[in-house]
Amino acid sequence: MAKMMQFMTVHKNPGIDFKLVQSNWQKMANMDDATWVRTYFNKNQGIRYCIWLAHDKEALIKIFNGVNVNYESILQVEETVPDLWGKEWESNLLDQELL
Repeated sequence: MAKMMQFMTVHKNPGIDFKLVQSNWQKMANMDDATWVRTYFNKNQGIRYCIWLAHDKEALIKIFNGVNVNYESILQVEETVPDLWGKEWESNLLDQELL
């Protein structure tokens, strides 16, 4: 089986009822073609950023169309965290004036 890739989906639905969003999360939590990892959201603006594992973008499109979920974009992404930069991550951020 091919390795799953990580995707970020962006959903912008100002004014959406979050009971509907929660209902959709329950439906999408156990999909065969993709795995929902987590969501970052801002209720006031109706924006959600979701992380998924899938074999391809088309699997996510099929899932979203199947449960009538709109999306702005689906982008394959990679991830890093400060620990992956080694012990110098803090000085790197200071050099870039990010801390």
